Amino acid sequence: MVFAADTLSIAVMEIVDNVVMALIPGAMDSGLVDPIFWIGMMIALTAAFLAAFPVNRYLIDKGKGHALTHQYHHGA
Repeated sequence: MVFAADTLSIAVMEIVDNVVMALIPGAMDSGLVDPIFWIGMMIALTAAFLAAFPVNRYLIDKGKGHALTHQYHHGA
């Protein structure tokens, strides 16, 4: 269940990241030495975080996702 729930969060983050990068002119064709790549990456990852955060909050509130592994963090 953790795998499925975390997959939802990661999918939201990846979709938003890719859409934002595709919308920034020149970002997809730039290389690692181009400032537009890094500016685009900062914008895209910020947008992806903001989109995935409510998904993660919902999953945690419902006891799904990463919350399922908390029982294993405290040892025996």
